Amino acid sequence: MRRVLPPAEFAAWLTGFLPRLPAGASADWLPIGVVTDKTDGKLAHLDGLNLSRAWMLNGIASGLPPADPRRGSLLAAAKAHADSGLAAVTGEHYEGGHWLGSFATYLVTARGRPVAR
Repeated sequence: MRRVLPPAEFAAWLTGFLPRLPAGASADWLPIGVVTDKTDGKLAHLDGLNLSRAWMLNGIASGLPPADPRRGSLLAAAKAHADSGLAAVTGEHYEGGHWLGSFATYLVTARGRPVAR
């Protein structure tokens, strides 16, 4: 929706879609996925979830007006998820190493977000 609505309209839509999205600058509202065994191919998907969430949370924040009080919580959660997910992009274990880089690339290049001019 952030791609088709102007920031003020997107903010109003987001209020209806995620009414309990907190204001502030805490990441506590959306815990990261914790991979307890990096060699487990199923658990490694949580690292991908963290990267994907970080990318999407940054995208949501970028669509809001600059003064929107929810931006802090979105960006804090994005950072927590990014820090966790990027730490897993090592190539040490095949279970995650062979595909996490593609998710990390979207995150670090801000793929799909408008370019500031």
